[in-house]
Amino acid sequence: MASTALISVLCQDRVGLVAAVTGRLFDLGGNLGDTTFAVLGGGAEFTSICTLPAGVDLAAVEADLRGLPELAEANVAVRPFGMAPVHGPSGKVTHRITVSGGDRPGLIARLCEVFVQFKANIVRLNAQQVPGAAGTRYSVTFDVWIPRENAASCLATVDNTAGELGLTCGWEKPA
Repeated sequence: MASTALISVLCQDRVGLVAAVTGRLFDLGGNLGDTTFAVLGGGAEFTSICTLPAGVDLAAVEADLRGLPELAEANVAVRPFGMAPVHGPSGKVTHRITVSGGDRPGLIARLCEVFVQFKANIVRLNAQQVPGAAGTRYSVTFDVWIPRENAASCLATVDNTAGELGLTCGWEKPA
C-alpha cells in the first residue's frame, strides 16, 4: 500500500532547488500533492505532501534527498503524513486579498482576527518586504476561503482594518 509523506526542506536559496527535489522524488516514484516553495530572506523552503509507492522507506527518501548537491547543509525531513492528503471545501481559495504599505507591528495578527470573525479560512499567506525607489514596502497576500454569506462583510472589514493601519487593500476572485 502506498504511503503519504510530508517532505520539508529548508536551505540556502539557489537556482535548481525545486528541479532537483521534484526530479528526485519523481525518480523514487513519488507523486506530489499540495506543494509550496518560497524564498524566505536568503533561504528557501520547500514543503510537499507526497504519495510514495508501497515499500519505499521514508528514512531512505530523506537520506536520498540529503545526498543531492543542491541540498548541501539543508534541513531535510521526511515523515508520515497522517491527515487527509486532499483538502476539503474550506481549502478552496475564493478570494485573493493583498494588503500593502508600510510595515506595522501586529499587521498580520490584526488582519487574521478579521478572518476568524467571519469564519474564513486562510489557505495560503505570503508576506514580504519589497524594496523600491521610495523605500521598503510590506506586502501581504492572503488566499482565503470565505463562506459566501460572509464574503461582502469580511472583505469590507479587511479593507477598513487595512485603512486604519494606513495600508492599501485590494482583492480578486481567482479564476
